[in-house]
Amino acid sequence: MTTTGLFQDSLDGKRLVVVGAGSHIGRTLALTASAAGAELVLAGPDADRLSATAAALPGPARIQPTDLTDEGSIAALAEAAGRADHVVSTAALPANGPVSDLVLADVQRAFAAKVFGPLLLAKHLAGRMNEGGSLTFFSGFAAWRPAPERVVMATTNGALSFLVEALAVELAPLRVNAVSPGIIDSGAWDRLGGDKDSFLRGVADRNPARRSGTPQDVVRSVLYAMTNPFVTGTVLHVDGGARLV
Repeated sequence: MTTTGLFQDSLDGKRLVVVGAGSHIGRTLALTASAAGAELVLAGPDADRLSATAAALPGPARIQPTDLTDEGSIAALAEAAGRADHVVSTAALPANGPVSDLVLADVQRAFAAKVFGPLLLAKHLAGRMNEGGSLTFFSGFAAWRPAPERVVMATTNGALSFLVEALAVELAPLRVNAVSPGIIDSGAWDRLGGDKDSFLRGVADRNPARRSGTPQDVVRSVLYAMTNPFVTGTVLHVDGGARLV
C-alpha cells in the first residue's frame, strides 16, 4: 500500500498548514498530503520556493510567506489559514560551530526557528484547530547524539522535544507531537558533491537499519503523528536507530 493510500481517508478534505513547505521534506509532505486530498496552506520565508511547491501540487493550495522569528508574521499566517486541521513545522536555522565562536544573534535565530517559533505557532493557531487536529514539529537526533560544534543544534532539538510534551498537556485534547529525523537524503547533503554517496554509505554502515533515510520515511511518520488519534506528547524517532550507537 502506498503512503498516499494509507492516509487517504484521514486527509481527504482536511486543511494542512506546512511551515517549511518550500524545500526538502516539507515539499515532500505537501505533495503527499495534496495527493491524499488535503487542502494546503504553504508557509516559509521564500515566496518563490512556496510558489514552486504550490505549482507541483495536484490539489488546492495557498501560499503565505512566514518568518518564524517574527511573531507578527506568525499571527498573519494564522489569520490567513483560518480554521485548520493539522499544522506541521519542519523549520530549522543552523548555528553550528565551536562554542567559542558562537554569535548570539545566530543562536537566537536558531532558537526562534526551532523552539520559539513552534511555541508561537501553538499560541496563534491552537484556538483555530478543528476537532481531532494536531500540531507536529521537528526535533532531530542531534539532541540524543550530541557532537562537537553542534551544541546549539543539540540544545534546540532537545528543547523542542520537551516543548511538545508540555503543549500536549496544556492544549489537550489537541494533539502535539514531534518527529526527530536522522541523516536523510533529502537534498540537504547535495552540497557534498561527489562525496555525498560515500557519506551516505558510511551513515548506512553505522546505523542499525543499515541504510540512510529518505524524505518519504520522514513523511510517513509525520502522517502517522497527524492522523493517529491516540498519539500525543510523543517524539517519533526516524533515524534508523542512529541515536543508539
